Amino acid sequence: MSSPQAQSRKIVDRWLAGRAASVRAGLGCVVALGMGSGLLVMVQAALLAWTLSAVVMDGAGLSSVWPALAAMLPVFALRFVLIRLAERTAFTSAASMRQALRGELLRKLQALGPLWLRSEATGALATHLVQGVEALEGYYARWLPGRALTVLLPFAILIVVFPVDWTSGLVLLITAPLIPLFMILLGKAAAEANQRQWKLLARLGARFLDSLQGITTLRLFNAGRREAAVVARLSEAYRSSTMKVLRVAFLSSVVLEFLATLGIAVVAVLVGFHLFYGKIPLLRGLFVLLLAPEFYIPLRTLGSQYHERLDAIAAAERIMEILDLPEPVETGARLPLPAASGYTIRFDDVAHVWPTGQTALDGLQFVAQAGCITALVGPSGAGKSTVLNLLLGFARATAGTISINGQPLDATDPDDWRSRVAWVPQRAHVFAGTVLDNLLIARPDADFAAVRAAAASAGADGFIQSLPHGYDTPLGERGAGLSGGQIQRLALARAFLKDAPVLLLDEPTASLDAETEASIHDSLRRLARGRTVLLIAHRLATAALADTIVVMEQGRAVQSGTHEQLAAAQGLYRRLVEAEAEAGAEADAEVRT
Repeated sequence: MSSPQAQSRKIVDRWLAGRAASVRAGLGCVVALGMGSGLLVMVQAALLAWTLSAVVMDGAGLSSVWPALAAMLPVFALRFVLIRLAERTAFTSAASMRQALRGELLRKLQALGPLWLRSEATGALATHLVQGVEALEGYYARWLPGRALTVLLPFAILIVVFPVDWTSGLVLLITAPLIPLFMILLGKAAAEANQRQWKLLARLGARFLDSLQGITTLRLFNAGRREAAVVARLSEAYRSSTMKVLRVAFLSSVVLEFLATLGIAVVAVLVGFHLFYGKIPLLRGLFVLLLAPEFYIPLRTLGSQYHERLDAIAAAERIMEILDLPEPVETGARLPLPAASGYTIRFDDVAHVWPTGQTALDGLQFVAQAGCITALVGPSGAGKSTVLNLLLGFARATAGTISINGQPLDATDPDDWRSRVAWVPQRAHVFAGTVLDNLLIARPDADFAAVRAAAASAGADGFIQSLPHGYDTPLGERGAGLSGGQIQRLALARAFLKDAPVLLLDEPTASLDAETEASIHDSLRRLARGRTVLLIAHRLATAALADTIVVMEQGRAVQSGTHEQLAAAQGLYRRLVEAEAEAGAEADAEVRT
């Protein structure tokens, strides 16, 4: 009975082979070109055997054998062309497969959404998506065509050899299965080593990226050496695993070479005896001897390609798991939202439970009126961010209804809905590229005048102009070189540029100083005019911008009203106001002392 690991490898192998259907024509062309090259080898062997036999046995001179020698030249040239065409076609087919797979993976990640991505180790995921996909090249470019040629080409040689010398043909037929047999036996150990190697590589990539992203924290806590030691141990474990894979690969190569050499030696001995006793002429003996090494070449090549297959299976296991993850189920037809002057968002008895079993929302009810600012406040874990995740389509409500102008969100085309929404998170993501590139994400077809007007409305034009190259200044990943306030201004500029009727804000002034916060508030007031704004506010100064404040606790709306109404009434909001005032007083006292 095969082990669970062996069963898993078989499943992944079938999955990889099934994906070859899209490049079947290209791989079939590779096999045909390989067969053509193999048939030319037989022609080449026949010409060379005839030439040597004529010279040795008949004493023929150059004038007699030059036609055969001349015929070899186009055979060599044509073989070279066929081999190069086969390599090029194999590479192109494998590249097409990898490109298609990467596109499918990106579409899958988009469907799974950012919440799923947050639960994954970024470095490990990048390793699988980049190096893992690259590791599939050998499977499609060499293993699959090689497997077909290993059957077809030796069979063709046997058809030619048996009529010439049936005993040599019998030796070839008996020894041929030994190479795949030993290849499979040695492959079991190699498969386990490959699996360990890929898991260690993913762990190493995840840890290394995590260390780079947290290098500031590591330096502040003087933990850089400890973290470097951990990365070094993982690196050493990966090196050791790689060496084990190479040892198995080299051992299998030696065994396969020995078996092939042994088979060729037996054929040579038999042919020698037959020639000695005059059972076959020299021409036939030379022809068989020349074809014997060619018979084993596809088998020996497949032995080395077998390790590429194992490497691909190890790399593809996680890729297959990602592609098989369930996506959010579409419920019925998705309709675009009717055109309207404003959009009212309604949560009606909405509940949401995360896959871990944690309840985020429990019968939440509130209305964000069109053209008004609605703020969500409450303690950490009250479910505020879940509200935005549901509206953005990153998660689905477990129960209840979310509607836009009376149309259920679940029945609304998500692309159409998102085209009407602008989102400003706590810390916007800045991509590696120019300032202009990052702003045009909101509206790629916008002209420069519109971009600059949006930046001016967000209060960002001034600092952008002060950069070395203005709007063409390159930015590092995650906005390296910009302050938190500048990054938030870029996010607001994106929202101004998109000019969407619905605006979702996740505490855009978090972690900013008072002066920058006040400036951002001014930009928010301009941005909110005439729009439906849903704002998560951790600071009550931000909540005070709202026309309506919804106070949340344990996934429910426990209070609703204006800042003045809620601050005057007994309840959670008033306690939050008092707690914030007390914290501010303590901070001022510390500054004075």
